[in-house]
Amino acid sequence: MNGSFIRSLTPSAGSTIVVAIDGCGGAGKSTLAASLALQLPESVVVHTDDFASWDNPVDWWPRLLEQVLRPLSRGEAGRYQRYDWVERTLAEWHSVEAPILILEGVTATRREFRPFLAYRVWVECPREVRLQRGLERDGAEAEAQWLEWMRAEDAYCEEHRLREGADVVLSGGG
Repeated sequence: MNGSFIRSLTPSAGSTIVVAIDGCGGAGKSTLAASLALQLPESVVVHTDDFASWDNPVDWWPRLLEQVLRPLSRGEAGRYQRYDWVERTLAEWHSVEAPILILEGVTATRREFRPFLAYRVWVECPREVRLQRGLERDGAEAEAQWLEWMRAEDAYCEEHRLREGADVVLSGGG
């Protein structure tokens, strides 16, 4: 998957090509999105972490749908408030208007988003590697939160079978 391939896709939300990069926490989605964004300077990356929280790991989606995907599909700019994980409140506003949107994060390929997606990527990575990465990023004191988050992801992934619906499955390492 490279920039030329992404540019060749048919727009899926108005005139915007939306590529969703999904996988469980710590799988390498953000790294892949950043690499792809370097190849696509005309793109914008939206992180599902800007919508989710420790208290709401998977059911935050209506806000992204209403503030980003639906406006883009109508030919309007998206606009959303980033969730601040430290302050535990909504923070600054971000505008989303680009020919390519890279939607990155846990549940980015959920069924509610699929009508707006041009391409779905699943990033696979062993559970123990994902947990290690998460604790390296968030600190050992976040282990209980990470384990609870992983349980929520496991239940969600089991129910929605996101990996099976992906256009491509990539390795996140490990």
